[in-house]
Amino acid sequence: MSDQHTQSPADVRKVVLASFVGTTIEWYDFFLYGTAAALVFGDLFFPSDNDFVGRMAAYGSFAIGFFARPIGGIVFGHFGDRIGRKAMLVTTLMMMGMATFLIGVLPTYSAIGVAAPILLVLMRLVQGFGVGGEWGGAVLMAVEHGHEGKRGLYGSCVQMGVPVGLLLATGVFAIFSRLPDDEFLRWGWRVPFLLGGLLLAIGMFIRLKIMESPIFAEAQKTGGVSKLPIVEVFKKHPKNVVLAMGARFAENACFYIFSVFVLSYATDQLGLAKQTVLAGVWIAAAVQIFAIPGFGILSDRIGRRPVYLGGAIFIALFAFPFFWMVETKVTVVIWLAIILGLVGHAAMYGPQAAFFSELFGTRVRYSGASIGYQLASPFAGGLAPLIATALLEWSGNRSWPVSLYLTGTAVLTLTAIWFAAETFKSSLNEKEL
Repeated sequence: MSDQHTQSPADVRKVVLASFVGTTIEWYDFFLYGTAAALVFGDLFFPSDNDFVGRMAAYGSFAIGFFARPIGGIVFGHFGDRIGRKAMLVTTLMMMGMATFLIGVLPTYSAIGVAAPILLVLMRLVQGFGVGGEWGGAVLMAVEHGHEGKRGLYGSCVQMGVPVGLLLATGVFAIFSRLPDDEFLRWGWRVPFLLGGLLLAIGMFIRLKIMESPIFAEAQKTGGVSKLPIVEVFKKHPKNVVLAMGARFAENACFYIFSVFVLSYATDQLGLAKQTVLAGVWIAAAVQIFAIPGFGILSDRIGRRPVYLGGAIFIALFAFPFFWMVETKVTVVIWLAIILGLVGHAAMYGPQAAFFSELFGTRVRYSGASIGYQLASPFAGGLAPLIATALLEWSGNRSWPVSLYLTGTAVLTLTAIWFAAETFKSSLNEKEL
């Protein structure tokens, strides 16, 4: 059965745009924390006489948000499969925006002591819970509204929200990091978080105007909605949940090594200016805006698996050269290393939204895609900067263990994709896949 809908191209573009804008805002919120954790939170919220301890504490708070993501995926996946995709997207956006704004007004450790890091971690948990439910809904709205043969493109357009959110977060942070250090630490770092409140209003206005997914609306009319989607997805699709988790490891780990860990590594270990490294991440994110849909389109033509496998192989081969290039301390070479790393990531991230959506039937698609995506996040992405920092300390500031760690995640992802079925020609209208 075809999943061609009566939706006009203009209607589809409107839904894709709404999903993209909302996702951009939510990832701006999420990445802003990562950038701040790498550059300022260690001093402001986790002060210590030992720089390593401060960095580990800051990255630990960064990782905590990832452990809330699977819970968000389960909760919002359940209600997304029960009552609809749209309501969940509005709720998650509200949670993310409010948590980010509140981080911008939090007192620091010097003002209220241990309560400061506790409140910061609480806000990070809210961020993680919200983004855990947002991804599944956003990509499903785009993919389920989309037309057969273009699901890779539509899904990848939502994925573009990640580099755009990263672009905004690092760009805004780079602007304010040019302030004198004392002013930046006193008030400059807060402004990017406060801007999250303005972006929230914009995102809510756009998301409230979109229609429910036509495939889900049809399932509601025909009584095809699952009563317990979380149970059903593990009962009927356990293999696909595990394979989706495995597919996430290299993609998620390499992204946070190339965009977050590199900030502290280059500034603390190599003595480079933070503006130099932030600029590299900013340029690489701009390149990803074009690379992600490019790989999404390619996956519509030759399949999800070949494109995804190509990205994982590249990461395995590039894990060591990445650090060799950064360690030259030559600005252009550092920028090129980050760009190449994130292009390799894009080869996996571009087809991922459509790929994960196609692995599950309509009754459990929100739950299945979200759980497969989010269960791997704490271990693949959330712990990546923490593991990399620990490996660096263990090895006496040598990068080879971090490269070996990246290679290991790539092997895991290659194995998962190898055993996954090709899905790009499947129909989303099929009740069971």
